[in-house]
Amino acid sequence: MKNEPIRLQKYLSECGYCSRRKAEELIEAGKVKVNGHPARLGDKVRLRGDIVTVSGKKVVREEQQRVYLMLHKPRGFVTTMNDELGRKCVADLVSDAPCKVFPAGRLDKDSEGLLLFSSDGEFVNLMTHPSHHIEKRYRVTVRPPVSDEQLQTMRDGVEIDGRKTRPCEINTIVEEDNRVVLEFVLNEGRNRQIRKMCEAVNLNLIRLKRFAMGNLKLGMLPQGKWRLLNDREVRDLIALAKGNPLPKR
Repeated sequence: MKNEPIRLQKYLSECGYCSRRKAEELIEAGKVKVNGHPARLGDKVRLRGDIVTVSGKKVVREEQQRVYLMLHKPRGFVTTMNDELGRKCVADLVSDAPCKVFPAGRLDKDSEGLLLFSSDGEFVNLMTHPSHHIEKRYRVTVRPPVSDEQLQTMRDGVEIDGRKTRPCEINTIVEEDNRVVLEFVLNEGRNRQIRKMCEAVNLNLIRLKRFAMGNLKLGMLPQGKWRLLNDREVRDLIALAKGNPLPKR
């Protein structure tokens, strides 16, 4: 069996300890040691022979149970496995999963809908890496009126934190006296992106729900509940994240 060195953050991810991004944060915070020495970003370890600790506790790579699931996240839950402020966490909603899983993406506290989880660190990294983009669909409720000019400005892209958003698709689904429901189709996932897009054109957003990612749809899954993904759903998500076409069925 090969014992080639791999990057430390990949090792922690494959051990199921945390995602690669979280591992990088732990390394930068000085909480990770390799063979008793403080680790640095870029360090590599061997699966056999090197001792890795986080906050003094040894991290051991065991045979990984690969679990992939989606949660219907309700509003009021933060996308984290624990929260220092004592807020409700999505971890509470997946505590009965077959093994420990981590969020493969984010929804902010006031948003709801489809949220992926997995025990597979490589899958989590693939779903969250900035260079990989899966089409995501959202139902967004705003207070009227909404002008064609506001919609077109958001479609063309608005500047957020010094960088313009990618062109996207926005369609009007429902238009009533007290609300307008829009469907956003995005191919990027910046922090609170839709909320900031609406703010940029002075729209008052009152509800945001993600209902699809690629071919995967939330369907009738109740709020606060989760279900396992089947093999085809996992394969499709991986293919889309890598930019590969889905097979004809």
